[in-house]
Amino acid sequence: MKSNGHFPWRTTIAALTIVALALIGAVVFTKSFGWGGKVLNSAARNFVTGNITTTFLEDIPVITSTHGNVLELASSRSTETFRREDSMNSLWDLFYVGTTTVEIRVPVTFRYHILLSDPWHLAAKGNVCFVYAPQFRPTLPPAINTGLMEKRAESGWARFDKNERLDELERDMTGLLVQRACSAAHLNLVREECRKSVGEFVKNWLIQKSQWTNNFDAIVVVFPDEKSFVSDQALSDFKGQPVITIQK
Repeated sequence: MKSNGHFPWRTTIAALTIVALALIGAVVFTKSFGWGGKVLNSAARNFVTGNITTTFLEDIPVITSTHGNVLELASSRSTETFRREDSMNSLWDLFYVGTTTVEIRVPVTFRYHILLSDPWHLAAKGNVCFVYAPQFRPTLPPAINTGLMEKRAESGWARFDKNERLDELERDMTGLLVQRACSAAHLNLVREECRKSVGEFVKNWLIQKSQWTNNFDAIVVVFPDEKSFVSDQALSDFKGQPVITIQK
C-alpha cells in the first residue's frame, strides 16, 4: 500500500473522542446504576426515611365533592329499642289516672367514615409504616329500616293519648340514634374494623408505590382519640400492634 506521507490526524482524533465519550458514559452508568443500583436504592431509602406524609398526601385525589372526600370504613347493624312511660295523676295528684307506655323497635345501620381531607401523618421505622389517621366518625343520620319498624302503645284506664305519645317518640328517634352513633360504646364497637380498613387503604397505596414487601411488611394505625403525637419521631416510637403484617 502506498502512503501519501500524511498522518490521518482527523480520523485519529475522531476515534479518540468516541473512546473518551464511551469511557465517560461507562463511569456515569457505573456510579448511577452499578453495585446493586445505588440510585434506585437511594430513592427507596428517601421514600422510607424522608417526608413520607407529603408523598402520601400528594397522591390523594383532589377533593371535588363531599362524596369524594369520604372513605367509608365500617358499619354495624342492630335492632334498636326505644321505650317511654308517662304516668299521670289528676286533682292535684290525688287520683292516679294511668300510665301510657309506648315502644318502637327498628333495625338500624350505623356507618363510620373518615374525611380524606383531614390531617394525616405517616412515619417509617425499620420495616414498619406508622399511620396517624384522621378521626373516624359516624355517618349521620343512621339508616333506619322503616319497613321493619315495630310499634306498640298502651294507655292507662283514663288515658287517651297513646297515639300522640307514640308519634312523639318516633319524631325523637332520629336524635336519639345520633346520640347512640356518637357514643363511646358504638365507637369502640367498630374501632378495630375502622383500623383495619385504614391499614388496607395505606397498604394499597404502598403497593402502587412498589414499597409494600420491598420496604414495609407491617402497618400500625393510630387514631387521634387514642393518642396524640408531637412529631414523626414520636409516632415511629409508638408501641402499637400492627393491623397488617406479612408472615415471612
